Amino acid sequence: MTNVFDIYTIIFLALAVFIFFRLRSVLGTKTGSEQDPFRPRDLPPGARPPGAPGPQGGEVIPLPNRGPAPAPVALDPAEPRWGTFAAPGTPLAHGFDGIASRDPSFEPGGFIGGAKAAYEMIVLAFAAGDRRMLRDLLAKDVFDGFEAAIRERETRGEQVETRFVGIERAEIVDAQMRADQAQVTMKFVSQLVTATRDRSGTVVEGSPDKVVDVTDVWTFARNVTDRDPNWRLIATEAGG
Repeated sequence: MTNVFDIYTIIFLALAVFIFFRLRSVLGTKTGSEQDPFRPRDLPPGARPPGAPGPQGGEVIPLPNRGPAPAPVALDPAEPRWGTFAAPGTPLAHGFDGIASRDPSFEPGGFIGGAKAAYEMIVLAFAAGDRRMLRDLLAKDVFDGFEAAIRERETRGEQVETRFVGIERAEIVDAQMRADQAQVTMKFVSQLVTATRDRSGTVVEGSPDKVVDVTDVWTFARNVTDRDPNWRLIATEAGG
């Protein structure tokens, strides 16, 4: 019995190590319309706060680090390289090809999982005024805009309460290499509950009981020549 126990112990330990390194090889897998709950006047011209409803109204933790590039996988010639994420010959497929040529570990499914986690964390960090979290997730110019909005909100004595209901859809709509920078643009369709309260606790915007439909288009980027494997948010806009 002792020998059998030792054999199974070794097997389970080997499986645990294998699963650990597989999880490190991907980006990460965490897993009603009303007035804009975030005030546009809080941000510089052209900037847009996270989680704000788009024109049609109505989810670091940094993006998880990747481990070493996985070994090449034999592809079935009959199957599109990017599966359901991009049809062969499309601009999106060419964009994936360009990124993968510089970063063999790139994989759309894993990226979407990590981007969903980062999206939710950024929206909640902005609402909570968590500058430390935002600094790790955002490019400097984007962070500066968000930080200015938080500072002005604090000056007015306002607090934002935000709760995620869920992300209904998250998809990659653009991908490209620009010199050494890989850029991936995501469209998020989500629902959240948000309300802004003044110093006295009175709700001045939004509602603590109403679900808001939100559409955001965010672009993440990383320099493929850097040793830092993290992606950061470089641009936000309202989704159509």
